[in-house]
Amino acid sequence: MCGLHCGDRMECSHCKICNSVCVDFREERCDISESTPYVCNSCSLKHSCKSTQYNYRALPAYQEYKSTLSYGRQGINLSEDEIANLDELISPLVKQGQSIAHIYATNRSKIPCSKPSLYKYINDNCFSIGNLDLPRKVRLRKRKKKKNPPRETKIRKNRTYEDFQNYIIANPDLSIVEMDLVEGKKGGKVLLTMLFRNTKLMLAFLLSDKTANSVTKVFNYLEKRLGNSLFEETFPVILTDNGTEFSNPLALEFNDEGIGRTRIFFCNPGASYQKGAIEKNHEFIRYIIPKGTPMDNLAQADIELMLNHINSLTRPILNNISPYQLAELLLGVDTLKKLNLQNVHASEIKLTPKLLKKKI
Repeated sequence: MCGLHCGDRMECSHCKICNSVCVDFREERCDISESTPYVCNSCSLKHSCKSTQYNYRALPAYQEYKSTLSYGRQGINLSEDEIANLDELISPLVKQGQSIAHIYATNRSKIPCSKPSLYKYINDNCFSIGNLDLPRKVRLRKRKKKKNPPRETKIRKNRTYEDFQNYIIANPDLSIVEMDLVEGKKGGKVLLTMLFRNTKLMLAFLLSDKTANSVTKVFNYLEKRLGNSLFEETFPVILTDNGTEFSNPLALEFNDEGIGRTRIFFCNPGASYQKGAIEKNHEFIRYIIPKGTPMDNLAQADIELMLNHINSLTRPILNNISPYQLAELLLGVDTLKKLNLQNVHASEIKLTPKLLKKKI
């Protein structure tokens, strides 16, 4: 068939040229090569077998693997059109203040690469955004440690961090709420923040000043909105720091009629990491209200708008769902409505100062 007339020297079944010419040729496969390990190295009949043989050679296989691995990590594995479409999707959302994790989780079907590849493309300037558009790429200065931590005071008696740990061991089913204060410009309005550890849902209330009386007013307002029983169920344990604004824990633990509503505990002096969840969550506030920005022109409605956007952002630690979605299951929709919280669509989330327009 091939016209080479080489039948005297070899069988046509072993000739690659004849095999490619004959349309009826079917390669004879051995059963050993059809199952693991798919090679003939250990076969005792391999020297007399006329079937196509497959042998494993460690060094060439390893070199081929390294070459494939190196080639796969070079350059960009997407076409120019795919990069342009990805840029059109990713860049506007990043400029709205959304994180890459949130964008990837909510647009997974539209993104033809992995999450690490997105960071690589941004780093390689493939998009119209760069590393400076990613808040986490900015390094913060290391905090200075206080040489003289505050002394123990009477208000901390039976409310220390060790007491808190023992209380949680005795009551493991209670929801833990972390509480802190966020300052704008010195001497201006401040934010009282509260974070539910289990859902990462955050609340914030605008205070006219940094005093214990202002914090007590917020507690009274919340109890009025929720009722005493629901307040106690929603805020059973609160962990906070040693600021002067929390220097009257009895007024927070009991209402004006002397009815208990929560338990207050304090972190160890100079150990804000013991309520690290809320400290980290303050980053989202700083995306919208940068440090040192006055909040005197803001109203509580503006703070609630900011919270709705923050609480609607998906989190990898919550298996890529938002704090609001998880809180709907654990706290209930009615409780969230009483707290003036709403869900924001994933594509509409903004975590930049533009969210509050010209008020800051």
